[in-house]
Amino acid sequence: MIHEYSDVQTINLGDGTRVWQYVVILPGAKIGKDCNICSHCLVENDVILGDRVTVKSGVQIWDGITIEDDVFIGPNVTFANDPFPRSKKYPEKFSKTIIREGASIGANATILPGIKVGRNSMIGAGSVVTKDVPDFTVVIGNPARVIRKI
Repeated sequence: MIHEYSDVQTINLGDGTRVWQYVVILPGAKIGKDCNICSHCLVENDVILGDRVTVKSGVQIWDGITIEDDVFIGPNVTFANDPFPRSKKYPEKFSKTIIREGASIGANATILPGIKVGRNSMIGAGSVVTKDVPDFTVVIGNPARVIRKI
């Protein structure tokens, strides 16, 4: 299902994936099956979303970001892909950010460029993730810190 008010340019859209209104997906993006991409989202070209990924409203997924299977991205999560952004000056290659299988990212969290978020980890709402998150951990705060293992 692709809402009539969305602009889905990719042909790499998995079966059963739902794209809601006011979503833009650029031609190079690869989206898995049974995903749910809520309204007001942007997915750039050099992006991979695995199967059964949920992307809540207001999320922009920039070049260089890979999101593996069964990941939850909360509303208004912010990803960054350039550690030294300047207007009209682009890096040769954007930082690679990887969100591993089963991870959950709470609303309004910020993920800085080049971060790896571990399998089945959880990031608390509003956290600012400045370094890699190990598998099976919960992080919260600014900067995000480990509060427990899962």
